[in-house]
Amino acid sequence: MCSKGKQTTKRLASRNIRFIRAAISIVKAIRIIPYSCKYSKKIYTQNQLLVLILFKDYRNQHYRDFIEDIGDMKSIQEELDLSAVPHFTTLQKFFSRIKTLYLRYAFGKTLNLVYSNDDPIPVTAIDSSGFTSGYSRHYYSIRTGKIRKHFLKASISVDTD
Repeated sequence: MCSKGKQTTKRLASRNIRFIRAAISIVKAIRIIPYSCKYSKKIYTQNQLLVLILFKDYRNQHYRDFIEDIGDMKSIQEELDLSAVPHFTTLQKFFSRIKTLYLRYAFGKTLNLVYSNDDPIPVTAIDSSGFTSGYSRHYYSIRTGKIRKHFLKASISVDTD
């Protein structure tokens, strides 16, 4: 007989696998070319990286924490056919160079997965901005003993109706 903790873990794992399978089908529908350049290392396809980005947003995690979790999820690695877990900067760089058209389509389709056709989706506007907490160099911060704060992100969501 399974304990309650094991049942919760299995339920979360199956939910993650279902999301990954749905994200794979969405990304295949976009028809992105496998590699961004003919000189790329060809370790990860753009489809794999986009699915990982969608999954990261689904789990609402930071890049570093997300990559650590993916390293522990062998079933997710098998679903995505990953030979190795990418470094978190690989995802960050991919996200910065992918066309926003692909992202808009993928995020829209995954939103349709979350909401059913019967649920009304309110029209909202979301904006976020990033700020550095200081303009001093890291060396100067160490020398003065004042620890420099990290990047600060501010987000706002407004109901436009």
